[in-house]
Amino acid sequence: MLDKPNNRVIAAVIVALLAFIVQLPLSACPADNNQPKTKQQSDKVTNKPTTHSLQNPCHSPHTEVDDYHWMEQLHQTVSDSVFQSAMWFDNFFLDENSEQESPKVTAKIRFGWEPKARDWSEFDTRFRVKVKLPHFKDRVDIILSDDDDINQSQLPLETVNSRPDDEDEHFAAAVRYTHNRSDTKLLESRIGISGGDIFVKTKHKRRFNWHDINSIKIEPSVYYFLDDGLGAKLLLEYDYQATQRTQYRINYSVRVSESFSGLRWKHGFYKLTQLQQNAATITAFQVEGERNGKRGFIIDKYTLSYRYRFNALKSWLFFEVEPFLEWPEKQHYSTTPGIALRVEGFFSKG
Repeated sequence: MLDKPNNRVIAAVIVALLAFIVQLPLSACPADNNQPKTKQQSDKVTNKPTTHSLQNPCHSPHTEVDDYHWMEQLHQTVSDSVFQSAMWFDNFFLDENSEQESPKVTAKIRFGWEPKARDWSEFDTRFRVKVKLPHFKDRVDIILSDDDDINQSQLPLETVNSRPDDEDEHFAAAVRYTHNRSDTKLLESRIGISGGDIFVKTKHKRRFNWHDINSIKIEPSVYYFLDDGLGAKLLLEYDYQATQRTQYRINYSVRVSESFSGLRWKHGFYKLTQLQQNAATITAFQVEGERNGKRGFIIDKYTLSYRYRFNALKSWLFFEVEPFLEWPEKQHYSTTPGIALRVEGFFSKG
């Protein structure tokens, strides 16, 4: 259940720790106690049940209100702000004789602290906003992100230290056009800007399923950056549904680019387990390296991690605890332990 003590306690500890690090307020009492109480709606996206109301210390013990009212205010403020920006942008494509339609906006914001041996100052702040503009038709949307949409070095399910060490944080804005989409295939193109560099990208994805327990995904992509030149990536993935709650996944990616010599590759091995309706774990082992480059064949890093992800406090709020071990080549493959604590919020409107 959503309000099990263990998940709620872990969530409260994560919020308190991250709030202490960045000096954020943990709670706020409403200025007017006579204001109407907000009623939490069920999450239409995740289909998760809502939390029960808690007792608010700002009121008498006999009055049941939401201790996390400030979270609802934050959620509403972010959703409204993004929605109004989308409405303003969509008005540029509205004909005078056309009726105004509401755009659909979804946003994901994540904040995390990932301390590890020799580096306790690793923070990870991520956001992704997708705007579906009705007057652009259903095939076109706008994506604003500093996430992994443009980063060609990523593998699916990566979280810990997935960014290359020599890359800075890049803001990316892109217009995506979907040529063809179905349950088993996808063809899309993007044009945009990432870290001050203009790019175009085309991606094709095919998925093959058989016997309801096996699945293979093939995802080639070609991209061009003005500064880095032409590049290409191939992602291969195999999923095996062992039980109703357990899945094993193997993926492999290889990429080439005019911006570097040789060929860069990554392997990932995962076990995904659904513990209950609102909690899951991912055990992962990843290896990445390079071959045919200036140094020949090398392995850059090994990573072993265990991620526990759960939903608590609010239907739109998710938490992650991920202890991990790294063996980086630049540290002579010495064991580097660490842990990641993350809070992730989902916002939508329209």
